[in-house]
Amino acid sequence: MKRRAFITLLGGAAAAWPLAARAQQAGSTTRIGLLWPGDAPPVSPRMESFRQGLRALGFVDGQNIAIELRYAQGGPQQLPELAAELVRLKVDVIFASGDLAPKVAQQATETIPIVTISDDILGAGVVASLSRPGGNTTGLTILSPELSAKRLEVLRDIIPGLSRVTALWDPTTGASQVTMTASAALSLNLKLQVLEVRRREDVAGAIYQWKEHAEAGGLISYGPSLAAMWRQSAIMVAKVLKGVKPADLPVEQPTKFELAVNLRTAKSLDLTIPPSVLLRADEVIE
Repeated sequence: MKRRAFITLLGGAAAAWPLAARAQQAGSTTRIGLLWPGDAPPVSPRMESFRQGLRALGFVDGQNIAIELRYAQGGPQQLPELAAELVRLKVDVIFASGDLAPKVAQQATETIPIVTISDDILGAGVVASLSRPGGNTTGLTILSPELSAKRLEVLRDIIPGLSRVTALWDPTTGASQVTMTASAALSLNLKLQVLEVRRREDVAGAIYQWKEHAEAGGLISYGPSLAAMWRQSAIMVAKVLKGVKPADLPVEQPTKFELAVNLRTAKSLDLTIPPSVLLRADEVIE
């Protein structure tokens, strides 16, 4: 591999709320619909963290709530069918991850509350405002566009003389992340190439946003804590179940960001990680 060329990964109407009438009936079980855009169930630490967040506010899976998980085995084009199924089940709230899944859920229902973890919740048009989302949707934003610029800086620190970067982009996440990454690359005097990636097998070794990717063999990651984001989203779901309207629940943002470096991968790529980067790292995998 040429050391001066590298790859980075870009992530990827208010209505009446019938919760009190349905969820508070004696003996009834509250249903949470989980709409997942992946072709397999969410992997660790997502579901464990989600259940922890729910338990913190008194909702225990298998006791007083049931989680109805639907994931897109047939690809993203299956999401409308899955969202419609959750609506037919009359779930009390839908949790949808990403930028595409919540928009599909919004098309399926204007009355069931939707909570999401989104790469760029405002830029993707999922909500009208961070402080007052409006409609039936709220959630968390990962700040992916802003973090893409930071990841370019980290790459430049790792690879002296870096001049070219290829960014892998899932077009279902919207264009705001690409726009901000391109602007950051220009300011850093880097030549940026953007390649569309629609399948997981299209993704090569890269810089990631979750530390779990670095732990699995990726070179480096920079982003919020995945576990914390899913716990935080579950707490928002619990608030909605307790009667808070999504329209009045401000969108939340990560409060902590993690830098993880995999030294084994760096060695295999013939890269030396500068001490300044290692000192900043929250986790170093040796």
